[in-house]
Amino acid sequence: MTRRRAARVVLLDPSDRILLLYGFEPADPAVRWWFTPGGGVETGESLEAAARREVAEETGITSVRLGPVLWEGTFAFDFDGRRWEQDEWYFLGRTEATEVRPDGQTELERRSVGELRWWTCEELLRARETVYPTRLAGLLRTLLDEGPPRSPIRLGTERD
Repeated sequence: MTRRRAARVVLLDPSDRILLLYGFEPADPAVRWWFTPGGGVETGESLEAAARREVAEETGITSVRLGPVLWEGTFAFDFDGRRWEQDEWYFLGRTEATEVRPDGQTELERRSVGELRWWTCEELLRARETVYPTRLAGLLRTLLDEGPPRSPIRLGTERD
């Protein structure tokens, strides 16, 4: 099992839409899900630096105002022939940019990400597709209604 730390970003545009990536298992493209930008923290890198780097690599958006950590959780899953367990920190991010250019994606991301899309909260609440974290729609609704929590909300462990 590969264990790592991951910084993720709840990236919102001026209309409070959230940017999600549509991923799939490289070995079985029928296994698909939506997820927030973000990924592994490199050695010596802070969570904040990893969050900014991952957003830039995956979306091409470099003008992000990073806010507080909203949620923390652990996610265990199989991906690309390996079992992963990662501790995740979800930062609030704001941007004026809405055009995405995923030119900086890694080779693995190019093999496993099919689409990037801005979602309204209402669209996300109605979605029937798999979205991670699984409680994202409700968490986003609370964030938009009440603002960021005083301290990060613990999401617990999700297993795939």
